Amino acid sequence: MSRGSKWLWRQVDVGALDSAGAVRRFALSVGFRAVIVTSLAGLVLLPLLYVLKVVATPIDQTMRLMVAFSWLFGGVLSAACAFVAGHVVRELVLTRRRFERLSRTDTLSGLANRRAFNEASLATGGEASLAIIDVDRFKTINDRYGHQTGDRVIQAISNLLKEVFGEAQLVARLGGEEFGVIVRGGSVAERLALVEQARRRVAAETILFQDAELRVTVSAGVAEFTPEKRPESVYAWADKALYLAKESGRDCVFHENSLTLVEAFPSDHAPDDVQLFAAIGRRG
Repeated sequence: MSRGSKWLWRQVDVGALDSAGAVRRFALSVGFRAVIVTSLAGLVLLPLLYVLKVVATPIDQTMRLMVAFSWLFGGVLSAACAFVAGHVVRELVLTRRRFERLSRTDTLSGLANRRAFNEASLATGGEASLAIIDVDRFKTINDRYGHQTGDRVIQAISNLLKEVFGEAQLVARLGGEEFGVIVRGGSVAERLALVEQARRRVAAETILFQDAELRVTVSAGVAEFTPEKRPESVYAWADKALYLAKESGRDCVFHENSLTLVEAFPSDHAPDDVQLFAAIGRRG
């Protein structure tokens, strides 16, 4: 196929039809190409029409009529159809993106959900920390004040975490009162300090809901992504660090470096990451 043919018949990138301007450019492009195709077709057929005596008008009049019909039918009508089709495709593209965004967003908190968190974990190779943050004594809040108050607590903490970590880091709600944060960039100490800052911000916040004034705390466990550690192993180390933070009185941050291997995991944990999860206790 020649370069000109490829230009005329190249496929349309439907993903690019995400704005009204893109739809207009698409319609003009289709109309212009339709004029070229119909004009070329007319030039090819014109000698045959004269030979068969289908056309008897002078050649100059016939050429003017051919150009007029090329623009009217080939260009204007094709552009109008492309304009309508482009708007339909645009709505489909935007709807698909909305559904994709919703499928990766937790509806209560507005944060990323577990699916988005898992995908980001798989794509993280190193120079990043995983923090698992859990609201302390959340069941007591639900039992005493009701689930609506519990939802308000989740929303308030979600907003604080977004403020502290910003757009550069992935903040996700993993379920219930548990959050996951993938902190990228900086040194280990700087990433750990950011998690500690989030803990202090939550502890200093007063959450108001109806007649209740609540002061809540969170505990956090932090582990490091490294090229040799699988994501599920990183999660297990962070989860165990969180468990130790709960056991140490809550409202604190523990790093995986604080763990004692003999106490934390079975001696034969290395070949099987599943045993890492088996060592995780119940927390609250």
